[in-house]
Amino acid sequence: MTEVRPTAAASASLWERDEEVAAVTRALDSLCADRSSSGGLLVFRGEAGLGKTALLAETRRLAEARGCTVWSARGGETLRSVPFNVVRQLLQPALVSMLPEEAREYLGDWYDIAGPALGIADPGDRQADPQGVCDGLVAAVRRLSRRDWPLVLLIDDAHWADQETLHWLAAFAERLDEMSVLVVVTRRPDDVPGASARHLDTVAAAAAGPATTLSALTPDATAGLTRATLGAHADAAFCREVWAVTAGNPYETVELLAKVQDSELEPVEARAGELRELNRSARGGGLVARLEELGIDATRFAWAAAILGTGISVDLVAKLATLKPGEARRCAELLRTARILTAPDPATGRSGDGDLEFVHPLIATAVYNSIPDALRTAMHGIAARIVTDEGHGAAAAARHLIEVHPDDDEELVGQLREAAREHLAVGAPDAARRCLERALKEPPRPDSHPHVLYELAEATFLTAPARTIGHLRTALGMPGLDGDQRVDAVFRLSQALLHNDQLEEAVRTVEAEAARLQPGPARMRLQAVHFMWEGIHAGEATSPGRSQRLADLASTCTGRDNSERALLILRGFDALMHGENAEEVVELCDRALVNGRLAPGLGWTDTEWGIELLLMLANAYAFTDRLDRAESLYNEALRAYETAGWSGGHLALAHAYVGLGHRRRGRLTDAEASLRESLRLAERVGRGLPLYWSATCNLVDTLLARGRVEEAWEVAERHGFAPPYPSTIVLPDPRSVRGRLLLAVGRTKDGINELEAAEKAAAARGHHNPVLVPWAADLARALRTEDPDRAARLAVDVRRRAERFGTDTAIGEALRCAAALETGQRAVRLAAQAVTYLEASPCQYEHAAARIEYGIAARSMTDLDRGLDLALSCGADGLAARARAELETGAGLR
Repeated sequence: MTEVRPTAAASASLWERDEEVAAVTRALDSLCADRSSSGGLLVFRGEAGLGKTALLAETRRLAEARGCTVWSARGGETLRSVPFNVVRQLLQPALVSMLPEEAREYLGDWYDIAGPALGIADPGDRQADPQGVCDGLVAAVRRLSRRDWPLVLLIDDAHWADQETLHWLAAFAERLDEMSVLVVVTRRPDDVPGASARHLDTVAAAAAGPATTLSALTPDATAGLTRATLGAHADAAFCREVWAVTAGNPYETVELLAKVQDSELEPVEARAGELRELNRSARGGGLVARLEELGIDATRFAWAAAILGTGISVDLVAKLATLKPGEARRCAELLRTARILTAPDPATGRSGDGDLEFVHPLIATAVYNSIPDALRTAMHGIAARIVTDEGHGAAAAARHLIEVHPDDDEELVGQLREAAREHLAVGAPDAARRCLERALKEPPRPDSHPHVLYELAEATFLTAPARTIGHLRTALGMPGLDGDQRVDAVFRLSQALLHNDQLEEAVRTVEAEAARLQPGPARMRLQAVHFMWEGIHAGEATSPGRSQRLADLASTCTGRDNSERALLILRGFDALMHGENAEEVVELCDRALVNGRLAPGLGWTDTEWGIELLLMLANAYAFTDRLDRAESLYNEALRAYETAGWSGGHLALAHAYVGLGHRRRGRLTDAEASLRESLRLAERVGRGLPLYWSATCNLVDTLLARGRVEEAWEVAERHGFAPPYPSTIVLPDPRSVRGRLLLAVGRTKDGINELEAAEKAAAARGHHNPVLVPWAADLARALRTEDPDRAARLAVDVRRRAERFGTDTAIGEALRCAAALETGQRAVRLAAQAVTYLEASPCQYEHAAARIEYGIAARSMTDLDRGLDLALSCGADGLAARARAELETGAGLR
């Protein structure tokens, strides 16, 4: 215990906080050591009144004494529904102090993405990706930290922070080793609901050590504080009663001692019995009674301040409390004197547009809860109007509108819909959801009801596909959604069903709606969507005659609109999967482009069709050896999503397919980097989704190509790359890749079984392309000794299908397979033919493998040398090691 403190009332909560202050000091020393020091994170937990805020104030004092830049923010119990409230408090002052051009320069490409969330830029006209906004906020602090080093961020009452801020804080905490910033967070140990709890757990896990739990003052410390405040003559019995009454809570101790001073109570044992009554007046019902003693005007003023919660200005409170300006100023002074309100403390560094704040969150909560229910509801309604009249917009008023009782008010429904649009535009879909759910309770008029449900589905689409399905089904069952909007709703419903792993239901839904429509663009669009969902379905069978119906429909298309272009892409992809002639596949895909580019309205960020269609197009080019076109599309997707700030599933898929492009090209090191980034992003979206499988499957395939078998197995085990497989198609075929993996780790029987399962699944779907579903070549090699006749039949079948498909890669790979089953000069001739085809192919890894295999069969040092060079340029360490071993042996080489 330390009893020597400056100004006892100001530092009471620092009594017995030597260890915590020491931890802060060490963290600051580390931060200030040099600009390359990694960031730090401290988390302090404690019940209300145990001195968390005082500890942050001491952190600020110590940091500023070292020349640090300090930004701070605080959560508020009544403000948890205000998106980005806390992160705006934290960052806005620094950004607003810059000129607009300077802020744009510091944030760079992230300005248009994170700027609206921070309130320094106007939102765009489309829904922002929440993950992209979160990443933009992380980037904003990273860039500002370089300018303002050493930077310290203080976040008080994080348990009351809005969910959007906590999402950012969790992401930021995990990347602190990349930047030199110290973050100090305080929170209560109370349970926090839902996603907020998960974010706070992530923050705690990222801290340098376990969260420090603050304890109450000991009797000795309470006695020291009492004597420091009231005088050394305070006797022991009086000091013990102070501790007993407050249970050592520092805030309550300071408040009680202030009451003792106000009442001029003598600090002796004879007067100790009066302490309990004095303490009651500082909290709960006692606080309310004390407030009422100040008069009805002061009470109304305090209630209005509690309703506003933030930006508490005397003028604004006067409007809400219906007080004249002079009366309002008098009430503000009364409440300051009574230690209920206070002027914002410049030492906290928190800026705002208010003149006042509550002395402590406990007081704010007690005052808010003391407002009669009906009056509180009415005051929120008035506050909404005042906030709107002040020009703060629908989103700012929504916090109050949500609290108003439903009353069949269509104007309120309109305001909440507008607020939801604003929330979606800044990347706060959960806030939009709350607004629209409240709008439904009003309820909306019949003509607007389905539109509110449709908008609610947009808000829940990324986070709750099951709820989205319910909203859209209800909306579609009502009159009011017509024309293109109804088609959009059906498409959205089918997407939600797909994301909820209900692909068959998605197909049926679109098919049923298309059957209702007369021939025309709307029907053709739904027919295309129907074929699209069927096309990516990986089930055991497809509907009879599907390919022929698609071919017939596509044969009438000239590519004059996006529905026709979509059908051409779908027909091309279907032909690809079935192993039809590659030139015809390319010709179909080319007809879907406009001057060699994606048509307007069919871009990567356009929502009318979705990402699946464009990936079909790009993949059709990738597997027909048109890698230049495929990579151009993959990279265009990556740029589009990064520019738009789409950091969720879309960006994960873009990285996965950029990786696939690198893998096809033979740039295995680049492929691995892209796929690992894809998997990192996919982890944030959720395991088990098709995008997660795409990243994992391609990474395993790439590691096998690099010869890193143990690492491939570890990735497969860690990321669940095993049956059951997803209901959507993944390229390349995951069964084939897993079969190859099992063979590589020596589990030959399991590998053969997996490849045979791939054979059955492919046969049921009619997927006979040996490049996309390469089970047969691997199975033939595996059966070479055990069942040479079957292996030979498989090799012949692979070659027949490869020649039908017609690409150099497919034919070259088929010849490699055939050569592996032969010996002598026949093996040499087949290997030489494989080299000829694969040399003309853009797939350099396969060329390297063929060249090395030919060098071994023909005992050619020249070909082994060239194969080694190719393998090294690809990053194929296993192939390179094989070539080196042959060259080092040297026997019979020429």
